[in-house]
Amino acid sequence: MIAIIDYGAGNIFSVKNALDHLGLECALVKDSGSVRSADAVILPGVGAFPAAMEMLVKSGLVDTIKEEAARKPFLGICLGMQLIFEKGYEFAETDGLGLIGGSVIKMEEPDLIIPHMGWNKLEKLNDCPLLANVGDNEYVYFVHSYKAQCEDRNIAAYSEYGGRVPALVYDGKFVYGAQFHPEKSGETGLKILRSFGDLIR
Repeated sequence: MIAIIDYGAGNIFSVKNALDHLGLECALVKDSGSVRSADAVILPGVGAFPAAMEMLVKSGLVDTIKEEAARKPFLGICLGMQLIFEKGYEFAETDGLGLIGGSVIKMEEPDLIIPHMGWNKLEKLNDCPLLANVGDNEYVYFVHSYKAQCEDRNIAAYSEYGGRVPALVYDGKFVYGAQFHPEKSGETGLKILRSFGDLIR
């Protein structure tokens, strides 16, 4: 079973609908016991980094997330991806979950429309199980104003938008993060979610 963490800052129903469409057993969860008993975990997210971290802290799930992400497949989506890094700089410096080294900064390249909203091509950089069935000319859907800064070894794929924007990150073990919305990215997004589900089969 895939646990979708419901902490008040997520696009939870669109994620659940996509997993249901794929026939992947999933449930919306709010407690540590359900996260621990799941085979894999998804952390969705929309909104601002500080508010989302505050809600996660109030949920009492931060320690559980850190423990479970060290032993089972874990996927952060959009803001949920940003929360897996060490620091965020939206409004104020805020500690993240620290599952992957790096920080999240505002996109401020000249002449860019911010937020970055729309379809962009995935450019593969490093091998990643979630890209096993994704070709070399596939597009995914983004909505964001902040981007990750991390080591190249943690970037599975990026998109070009005024420079390189990490699109899919991976710690090499269990932790994945998608800056784009796989649940809104058509067949390409479904292939990525299906590959995530395959990790527990």
